[in-house]
Amino acid sequence: MAQFYSPKRRVTTRQSLQILTVTVSDLDPFGQGVARHNGKAVFVPGVLPGEQAEIQLTEEKSKFAKGRLKRLLNRSPQRVEPRCPHFGVCGGCQQQHADESLQQQSKSAALVRMIARETGITPQQEPVIAGPQYGYRRRARLGLMWQPKQQQLVMGFRQAASSDLVQVTQCPVLHPELEHLLTPLRACLNGLHAARRLGHAELVQADNGPLLVLRHLDALKDDDRQALQAFAQQKNVTIYLAPDSDRVEKLCGETPYYQVDGLRLDFSPRDFIQVNDTVNQQMVAQALEWLNVQPNDRVLDLFCGMGNFTLPLARRAAAVVGIEGVATLVANGQYNAHKNKLNNAAFFHENLEDDVERQPWAAQGFDKVMLDPARAGAAGVMSHIVKLAPERVVYVSCNPTTLARDSKILLDAGYRLARVRMLDMFPHTGHLESMALFINDNTPGVAAK
Repeated sequence: MAQFYSPKRRVTTRQSLQILTVTVSDLDPFGQGVARHNGKAVFVPGVLPGEQAEIQLTEEKSKFAKGRLKRLLNRSPQRVEPRCPHFGVCGGCQQQHADESLQQQSKSAALVRMIARETGITPQQEPVIAGPQYGYRRRARLGLMWQPKQQQLVMGFRQAASSDLVQVTQCPVLHPELEHLLTPLRACLNGLHAARRLGHAELVQADNGPLLVLRHLDALKDDDRQALQAFAQQKNVTIYLAPDSDRVEKLCGETPYYQVDGLRLDFSPRDFIQVNDTVNQQMVAQALEWLNVQPNDRVLDLFCGMGNFTLPLARRAAAVVGIEGVATLVANGQYNAHKNKLNNAAFFHENLEDDVERQPWAAQGFDKVMLDPARAGAAGVMSHIVKLAPERVVYVSCNPTTLARDSKILLDAGYRLARVRMLDMFPHTGHLESMALFINDNTPGVAAK
């Protein structure tokens, strides 16, 4: 996620008390309108391009300022009515007031600008990989807080720029089965003896139904366990209990799984899985197409998780090696490879920020490389990718800043940035995800696709 400003100092000058009239010309990826005043960028939440507004400055730096909307003077045709009743208070979504095309265009343009600024190459804007704007989110963590005065449990998400919880009764971005659980789940938890000593509730939508992970601070009594089992049976929910941050205990229900590329991947409730299933399916398909995997190829999958890309790659390649730093994900990747009868997929538990040259997989050769790092990027392994000299590299990124940084290493080594696509993985939010294809034209027999 690109950061465009870092406000820390509140304005206390006389100017901050004045009402300014500005016209917004752009939308940043976080859904904030961008205007100009006295030669300085002014960021104003809630205002769209083409709209004129009266605002009050709230923060100011040497190169930018931030304002609060006082009154809209006109409305953009791309302004829409937010579907969520908590929008503007809950900190989860920032862009429900902007239509789909404006959200995607602003993020895609920001991605292209950032890559161009960092690399000197302006990639062609391609169609966004997207899915439904609502009902897409298959994982969410809800905070739980007991209110002594009201003698009730609050369940919800953090307010914008606050640690306070918003009591959530609806969440239209959640998968419908998860959204329908919000009210009955709060009622169930509110009736537990342990209601005052609960940490959070995590909801996950697996392909075989919803599951709940309940973090509790004290051991649960038998009648609380029975109440949760009754809720699970009534709502067809798998429940896991989390007595601490490291352990989960299945109370009842089935092992969750999801499917990708015709494969079934079992997972444990705390395993990382992509939040947006529709976009994930398209993303995996696009990576497979860009890599152009041949039956005799050896493919390396870095930051592989539990095999979201590794196992589909193994269906097409001679061999695939996945590298992951989380031991439980490696174990699940191995289990799912065996369960799907993919004997050509090997997984290694290694930290890719360590000296990769000493890791056992590093002595092997590979024709193609796939990587999907966390926000920090892949600085520790980029030089080794160059050393491997694969024909193609596909880089999936959740942070355009580190994507641009790491791209320069490949470009300096003679790779060509052939394709870039934005992934609308989190509609209505400031998350900017993307994927890029790099081709080594100097490899014999390589043809761009």
